[in-house]
Amino acid sequence: MKKPMKNSEKVNHARRKTLVIASSALGGVAVAGVATPFLGSWMPSEKAKSVGAPIEMDISKLPPGAQQRAVWRGKAIYVLRMTEPMLKAVKETESSGLLLDPNSEASDLPETLKSEQSRQLRDDIMVLIGVCTHLGCAPTLQGVDKGQSHTPGWLGGFFCACHGSKYDYAGRVYRGVPAPKNLPIPPYRFENDGLIVIGEEETV
Repeated sequence: MKKPMKNSEKVNHARRKTLVIASSALGGVAVAGVATPFLGSWMPSEKAKSVGAPIEMDISKLPPGAQQRAVWRGKAIYVLRMTEPMLKAVKETESSGLLLDPNSEASDLPETLKSEQSRQLRDDIMVLIGVCTHLGCAPTLQGVDKGQSHTPGWLGGFFCACHGSKYDYAGRVYRGVPAPKNLPIPPYRFENDGLIVIGEEETV
């Protein structure tokens, strides 16, 4: 037969139960306090968000034949305002047989340009990622006067001094050079005639 519980034992039992409940509650608060910053660390910071965010380039004062640069997602962006001689050189080079991929069939293009089968949204503006497709050096813009020694039939474009890769003004790679592909083109759109948004495409 179970002995009746004394008053002191009843008090101790009730006190012990209260302490267990209180400890559990405090433990829950402590875990929540740790979990909140821990879960918060999974969320991307504002800096991380901004790294991949679109950027704007004001090209309203960019003269014909000149190039403007910016950085998007850690990569150099080249914007070239084409002159009539440059446009003519692009057409002549396209039919010369000197280009590895004249129709950009193996190029990295945004969906907008793929659907239009073009490398430009506007004839007078060329937008490129300025990273050589060989080993990632930065090609430089060079006219026909500086590039004649680079290759026969050179009509100007982008030249990579690291290992001698050559591209025309539209960023298409020449045959017989280390670079295997044309210069890539980032997603972009025109906000207006003088403002380009890099990192966003035109919406239909």
